[in-house]
This record gives sequence, C-alpha cells and structure tokens, in this order.
Amino acid sequence: MEPEIRRQNVKSSPEKSPPRQDAAAVLPVVAGPAAGAGGPAKKLTLIPLIFLIYFEVAGGPYGEEPAVQAAGPLLALVGFLVFPVIWSIPEALLTAELTTAFPRNGGFVVWAERAFGPLCGSLMGTWKFLSGVINVASFPVLCIDYVEKLFPVFQSGWPRHMFILISTLMLSLLNYTGLTIVGYTAVVLGIVSLMPSLVMSSIAIPKIHPHRWLSLGQKGVKKDWNLYFNPLFWNLNFWDSVSTMAGEVDRPQKTFPVALLVAVVFTCVAYLIPLFAVTGSVSVDQSPWETGFMADAAEIIAGKWLKIWLEIGAVLSAIGLYEAQLSSCAYQLLGMADLGLLPSVFAARSKWFDTPWLGILVSTAICLGFSYMNFDSIISSANFLYSMGMLLEFASFLWLRRKMPRLKRPYRVPLSLPWLAALSLVPCAFLVVIMVYARMVVYLVSGLTTVGGIAWFFLMRLCKSKKILQFSNGDVGEVHGED
Repeated sequence: MEPEIRRQNVKSSPEKSPPRQDAAAVLPVVAGPAAGAGGPAKKLTLIPLIFLIYFEVAGGPYGEEPAVQAAGPLLALVGFLVFPVIWSIPEALLTAELTTAFPRNGGFVVWAERAFGPLCGSLMGTWKFLSGVINVASFPVLCIDYVEKLFPVFQSGWPRHMFILISTLMLSLLNYTGLTIVGYTAVVLGIVSLMPSLVMSSIAIPKIHPHRWLSLGQKGVKKDWNLYFNPLFWNLNFWDSVSTMAGEVDRPQKTFPVALLVAVVFTCVAYLIPLFAVTGSVSVDQSPWETGFMADAAEIIAGKWLKIWLEIGAVLSAIGLYEAQLSSCAYQLLGMADLGLLPSVFAARSKWFDTPWLGILVSTAICLGFSYMNFDSIISSANFLYSMGMLLEFASFLWLRRKMPRLKRPYRVPLSLPWLAALSLVPCAFLVVIMVYARMVVYLVSGLTTVGGIAWFFLMRLCKSKKILQFSNGDVGEVHGED
C-alpha cells in the first residue's frame, strides 16, 4: 500500500514571499504512515519514542566492559563522562533541529539529499543503512556472549549458529507486527532490563573503594586505543537513527526535542551508575573485562542469583536493541523509496500491520550475513561506515543553515552558523580519530562499500530513466508546521 500523501496550499503575500530558490529547496514532507485496513495507523507518542531512542543508542550497561579492558577504570569512566558532552549532545541537537524541519521518514538521507543532491543522499543511505544492519547483527552476538556464560554449549559450533539464526528470525517477525507494538515493547524491556544492574549497583555501594576509580590499568599492559574507542563510540552513537521514523511519530515537531533530551540523560545515567559501582567494588585484572563481564561482576558482588538475573536483563536488552534499530533500517529504505532513490516497492506496507515488510526482509537478510563475524569486527566496521555518514551529516546540517535560512525549524539550536561550526568541530575531529585507528580490513570494506554505493546510485538512475522499475518522483508534499 502506498503511503498517504498530504499537501498544504499556503497563500503568501508578494511582499513577504521568500526567495524562489529557498521555496524550491524546501521540499518534501510525508504526513505519516498510510492508513491500514482497520483505519488510520497509530503513531508513536512520547514515552515509547524515548525508549526507542534509548534502545537505538544504548539499552543498558551491556557492552561497555571492553573500555575498561583496553585502558583501565579511570579512562573508561572519563570516556563515559566526557564523550556524551563532545559527541552525544551535539548529535542529539542536530537530530532535533533537522527532524523537526523535515518530519518525514528517511531522516538523515533527506537531509543530505536536500543539502547536496541525490548522489549524496543515496551515498548517505548506503553508509548508514549498512552501518545500521551491521550494528543490528551485533545484538544477537552480544546476547549469546551473555547466554554462553550460563550455557557453555553456545560458545561455538552449530548450537551457537542456530541460536543466532532462530533468534534473528523471531525478532524480525516481532518487528513486522508494527512500530506501535515495538515502541511499547521497548518501554517494558527498558524498565525490566535495567532492574538487575540497578540492584547490583545498590548492593555494591558498601564495597566501593574510590581509589580503584583512579587506576590506569595494570602496569606493563599496553593500552589498546582501537578497543577503547570503538566500544565507547558504539555505546553512545546512533542518536540520529530514530529520525528515519519521523513520519510515524505523533506531533514530531514537539515530541522529538523532548524525547531526545530525556533519552540523553537517561542513557548516560544507565551507563555510569553500574560502571562506577563495579570498577569501585570489584578488584580484578583488566583481562576479564570483556563483553559479558558485568554478569561475572554481579556474581562477585552478590552471588549466582544476581548473575543469572543480569544475564536475563542482557538478553532482554539485546531484544530491545534489535527491534529499535531494525525499525530504523526498514523505515530508512521506505523514506529512500519516497525520495525516488529506491524503487517504489520499498515503500509498500503490510496491509495487516502497516509496516514496510520489504525493508524488514532485506535488513534481516543482510543482518544474518554479518551475524557470524566476531563482535569486535562487527562494531569496527559499523563505526567506520557510520563515521563517514556522520561527517556528511554534520556538513549537511551546516549547509542547510546556509542554504535554507528561511526553512521553518520548529526546534532550532540557538547558535549562529559560526558557533554551530565550532560545535561540530570536536565531534568531527573524534570521527576522524575513529577512522584513523581502524584496521586495514575495515578500510578495505568501507572503500568497496563506497564504490558500490556510487555504482548503485547510477544503476537506480538508469533503471528510472529506462522505466525498468517504478520510482517515486520525490515530490511528496510541502514542508509545513503543525496543523
């Protein structure tokens, strides 16, 4: 079913009409999801959106452990204190402004396309989509890294492979049932998955020795900066992913800024409290601090029962992470189809659940292909592709401020263009650092991906010109404020 399109005819006086090039540039906005067979589709409200953003980014203190293994407790704590300031807040502010200015499915693809044209929009889509599905592929792996501590049979071989396959397919089926269901599932999963880590932190308080927080790690152990930066970046990025579902949100111009603010605070607290508690109360070498160590720490602090509970929390968190980010990938493809960058079939929705079924299917298939890489390789590849997309995203943000000064921005970052450039400088520098420390195989994969993305754009252009496939013309309405 094709998405429903709304247009708004706005009369403006000749004296106050903006320059023609701005008016032409300020296109388009989808009014939201299509109506299903049972009536208008339900939209995401504030609370489910907050938890979807939380699961887009974090999902709890599961996966932050390698930062301690790489550089010791002090630098891990400093990283999770400082990184939100230099990265998470600027990215969240950018997302809030551009999502309220372009409240439609596709998010960052729309921003790059409006700033620099279809090729950049398509390339942004390639980078972000692949980084997204690679990231989604990491969650069944993260989940089994915790499960294998309780059931060693899943450490290797066919039981591990079957667990990843079955869990991936079942979670994708849940995603197919609708974004509203996914949103409220995220609320329940978020609350339940955080409870064991909060209990662990409370029990750990009397056992904390603050001097342990100042440790730079074991003497003679060389710091692994690649291992340090990648988990740090992986655990605190993807704030913009929820923008691909903007057309599914109730009153996005008001809802998004509030949801992003609450989610930033919520996420940082959810990481820092357990990290302070465990590094201060548990005295072990750096080497055990691999993914899944939080469960071992829970056993040291309180016993086997808390370890099992934390394992369950980690599994529930991985489910929430998978659902939120698979939704972003699927709705990104839908938005790209609305822009005419992909065939119109990617905009098709299930007549039962109003979900982009083809986007979910394609995302799941690619996700399975990446699921059998090791965890560090998965996040390294995702981080590099995401970094290239984010550099283009910050450039789009600044250029749209210059190119479309009269664009209606219901939320506007209260800074002038030079100050916005300064605000963007630090996160962009960090992105470059992430890319410099990447392994050679990551450079190779990213280079091939970029070349493939450019070739894909021209292939789609050829199919459109020859009418081999059906495409949208990209004109899907005018930007407007709330009715």
